[in-house]
Amino acid sequence: MQPRISVVTLAVNDLEKAVAFYRDGLGLPTQGIIGKEFEYGAVAFFDLQNGLKLALWPRTSLAHDTQLKPNEPAVTDFTLGHNVASKAEVDAVMEQAKSAGATIVKSAQNTFYGGYAGYFQDLDQHLWEIVYNPAFDLND
Repeated sequence: MQPRISVVTLAVNDLEKAVAFYRDGLGLPTQGIIGKEFEYGAVAFFDLQNGLKLALWPRTSLAHDTQLKPNEPAVTDFTLGHNVASKAEVDAVMEQAKSAGATIVKSAQNTFYGGYAGYFQDLDQHLWEIVYNPAFDLND
């Protein structure tokens, strides 16, 4: 298997509200909701870097497709990391997320490794880390 992830799918409770949060609140580019003509087919894709896509799919649709029983999210199972170029940019993104309706879980602060980071949860409790790590080259 080649080490390649092309889509990260987040299960959401209300697709329209989730799309508004990511599109209008965070400014991520999308063509909007597609697939409404299919039962369990409505989904929204957001273009990220290097061909990576973020997909939002209703929790009930994901459960149907996987044939697993829907369950409550376990918010500490994983985080989505968004690396930025400065401490000021961390603060700006955290404020943008808060203004869009996110819940700030941990205010941005200096980290043990010399960086600066904070956490927020989106409308469906997905956990995002906004981080400045001086060891990361964002041009890679």
